[in-house]
Amino acid sequence: MMNCATFPKYSWLDLFFTLIGACTFLFDIGSDLWVAKELYMRGEFMWFGVLLGFMLLPSVVVQLFSWFWLQYDRELKDFESQASSGNVVLFSGAKRVKLLLFLHVCQLGFFIRHISAIWQGFRVWWRKGCGSEYAVYLTHDLSMLRLIETFCESAPQLTLMMYIMLRSNHARLVQYVSVGASTTSIAWMVVDYHRSLRSFLPDKDKQGWLSSVVYFFWNLFLIGPRVAAVALFASVLPCFIAAHFLPLWAVFVIWAWRQGTDFMDSPAGERLYRATIGLIWYFSWFNVAEGDTRGRSLIYHTFIIIDTSILLTTWWLYRDAEMTQSYAFSLIISIPLCYVLGLFIKVLYYCCFHPKLWRPADLGKATYDVTDGVEAPVDVQADGASVQTINKRMGRLAANFYTTNTSSAVKTNECETTNASVL
Repeated sequence: MMNCATFPKYSWLDLFFTLIGACTFLFDIGSDLWVAKELYMRGEFMWFGVLLGFMLLPSVVVQLFSWFWLQYDRELKDFESQASSGNVVLFSGAKRVKLLLFLHVCQLGFFIRHISAIWQGFRVWWRKGCGSEYAVYLTHDLSMLRLIETFCESAPQLTLMMYIMLRSNHARLVQYVSVGASTTSIAWMVVDYHRSLRSFLPDKDKQGWLSSVVYFFWNLFLIGPRVAAVALFASVLPCFIAAHFLPLWAVFVIWAWRQGTDFMDSPAGERLYRATIGLIWYFSWFNVAEGDTRGRSLIYHTFIIIDTSILLTTWWLYRDAEMTQSYAFSLIISIPLCYVLGLFIKVLYYCCFHPKLWRPADLGKATYDVTDGVEAPVDVQADGASVQTINKRMGRLAANFYTTNTSSAVKTNECETTNASVL
């Protein structure tokens, strides 16, 4: 039996990034409402409705995940009493359950989670580290929720933005900057999520900045071309984009179901998770189950290459040759090359920059790629009172994300403490 992994302490830098995340969330909401108002004032009611849909539906999905997780965590032994100690925002007693439900119905649950993480982080900073593990616990959930929001809202909105630019055949400098910033933001959010997952592994400290930079460019060059290809296809056959997305989404959902995902603690939550995975896979690869990870990744990228090629070919055949003359050839060449470059950087990452390559020789013999369903324990503390609580969500994702068919699985990872409580 392994010893309990040492999880990183909550630092002022973590608090800073949590504050930045909350500010970014508010800025994103404000900018979306501003764009929606501009569309409405110009009489572009169709785009106004589409943008509102891209805002509301992802928000509902994120709130559902947040509410499910609140319910799951409240069932953990002693979790509510520990988390509510001095915390006036979340997990502060059964009397606040209805209030939390009301806030989630009002689409404020995700924002309240930011406030709760900021409050807990401030307490940790003020009290010189007391409650650090619980603050880390909160940031892990926020990281996952941000990833869900990124692919449910930001990626479709980026596609819509590029589509409008292509349809109008005119774009201002600020639009180019916005597209570039949005694409970069999506890729960076994947990196942030990846770094959060690595904290569940004993070699987490080996994830250096160089590895993160390479990981960032890998995702940038894979996600960017995919979004561009979808936008190009939509610019010539806008009525068929739904006919393209829905069958692929259904196939991806069935594939997730066939892999036997076990992320949520209820059947309804698991169905929601698989539906969300289907949407994420429409834009980017995301490992969700143990097994032949390399084989599934190869199948996925082969399929996406074929699908993207079909989208680009369709755009090339149906485009207005005169209107697109200035950029058509550049796009049809650069988009596939960027995707191939992304795959090359991905291979380079695993060959030269993966954290396990920097592990000392005595640790290299051990492996920490655990299987689906293994729960990584997090020692949650609030105000000095310690209780071991299991963040099964992120533990399972870490187990699945880093599973390889060449490594042995660690079946158990438990900590023996006098105050331990296990589900």
